[in-house]
Amino acid sequence: MAYLAPAEFVTKMVDAGESKLLMSTRDTLIRSYMAGAILSLAAAFAVSVSVNTGNPLLGALLFPVGFCMLYLLGFDLLTGVFTLAPLAVFDKRPGATWGGVMRNWGLVFTGNFAGALTVAFFMAIIFTFGFSEVPNAIGQKIGHIGEGRTVGYADHGAAGMLTLFIRAVMCNWMVSTGVVAAMMSTSVSGKVIGMWMPIMLFFYMGFEHSIVNMYLFPSGLMLGGNFTIMDYLIWNEIPTVLGNLVGGLTFVGATLYATHYKTQPKRVAA
Repeated sequence: MAYLAPAEFVTKMVDAGESKLLMSTRDTLIRSYMAGAILSLAAAFAVSVSVNTGNPLLGALLFPVGFCMLYLLGFDLLTGVFTLAPLAVFDKRPGATWGGVMRNWGLVFTGNFAGALTVAFFMAIIFTFGFSEVPNAIGQKIGHIGEGRTVGYADHGAAGMLTLFIRAVMCNWMVSTGVVAAMMSTSVSGKVIGMWMPIMLFFYMGFEHSIVNMYLFPSGLMLGGNFTIMDYLIWNEIPTVLGNLVGGLTFVGATLYATHYKTQPKRVAA
């Protein structure tokens, strides 16, 4: 469980951002598709555990298994590239441009959404026995989640939108901390331990994660949730994406880059 010092793992963060910007379109789409699918399956698993046991904490304790799997397999989430890709531009790496960052974000968003929709459709089939029955208890719970986190925010107007945005900021503060924590160790066990803690925290606290929501809300619509596609986009997905961007880049990527990579000269003792 060898530990890397901050200066070492922040260098790895910048290197990772550069690598993602230079990745081919095909590889970016495949990796982001698989990331969206695996994280969505983990969300379905966590909700299933919570419903079957009546203990949401147990679901949150187990949800990080999906994040750990996708990270160890080298797949990409939008929340992670929000934090890492801009660092290569900050560092003026060859070929790193803001246009390249936007291209990467767009491709990863597309791949994540496609993977999440695939799992949403598959799980809706399972929860309804091929759409031949009403949703089971887990399917009904997912539908209610979609209602509470769309029209539930809308009922509070501007205060609801602010709450949604802040939950999204806090979410990617934690998720990106998990991404970085995996870089602190050179062993699988160390990476998993580092990732597990902040991912568990965000899920249990009900923070808003754009990729998890790409599964929960389309799935909720398929399972009879009482909200619309526009409710989902306006009162969840779009503000969540923006909040995730602010949280990951501001509170994780830029701060670590500024203090551990582009450090200021030491003070001269008086």
